[in-house]
Amino acid sequence: MNSNDELKQRTIHDFGEQWTQYRKNEGYYASAGLLADIIEPLLPIADIGGKRVAEIGSGTGRIVNMLLDAGAKHVVAVEPSAAFEVLRQNVSESGSVTMLNVPGDMLPASGDLDFVFSIGVLHHIPDPAPVLRAAYHALKPGGTMLAWIYGREGNEAYLAISEPLRIVTRRLPHVMLVALVWGLYPVLAAYIGLAKHLRVPLSRYLNGFLAKLSPAQRRLVMYDQLNPAYAKYYTREEARSLLEDAGFSNVRIHHRHGYSWTVVGEKLNG
Repeated sequence: MNSNDELKQRTIHDFGEQWTQYRKNEGYYASAGLLADIIEPLLPIADIGGKRVAEIGSGTGRIVNMLLDAGAKHVVAVEPSAAFEVLRQNVSESGSVTMLNVPGDMLPASGDLDFVFSIGVLHHIPDPAPVLRAAYHALKPGGTMLAWIYGREGNEAYLAISEPLRIVTRRLPHVMLVALVWGLYPVLAAYIGLAKHLRVPLSRYLNGFLAKLSPAQRRLVMYDQLNPAYAKYYTREEARSLLEDAGFSNVRIHHRHGYSWTVVGEKLNG
């Protein structure tokens, strides 16, 4: 097993542990409104209605349920970790959902999907190219891939603090990381309050997203940032190249809240 494979397996384990501990999805954190905030203006949420879609890295089913709420006809939910059992509990096992306990690069090459979504996942995969190739082959001609990933631009001040901190936190056991998050949370809460009145780094992200979450959900976001074994923050050109190198055409990119990238591309041939 090479180093990328080892890192991939550790990351899958980390998220399996995370999402078996944090099972609930509610409020704005689980809303179709948040999905629209992530995918628009590149993809109107209304376009999902009546479509066959897949979601790579489904975790606890939060995005799957958003896609169903947006009117998706059928969702293929792909989750490789131990959180698969939580996914099964949180998503209705109806004819409108197919659940696959496999990595994203094993998404079946059905060639009949209208959309493939990967939201908050590719930046945790050391080599995302096989996942994107699988997405390409799962789409029908004219189908669309949408990825949301961390951005490097806009996160410079945050990364100066978080990257050294993650050297330690990604090795902490769950209980110790939870305690650290609780200890750091008052600092985040104060910074969110400051961002309501002053223009500070990440103001758009704080006011447009974090301020809308409950304290428990903000702590989950903190945990999610500090826990994974691998996380990459993409430049604009790297984000664009992810889809272009996988064969997608008409690639478009949106700098969401000044800190992340939403990227879409189309499969034009058969």
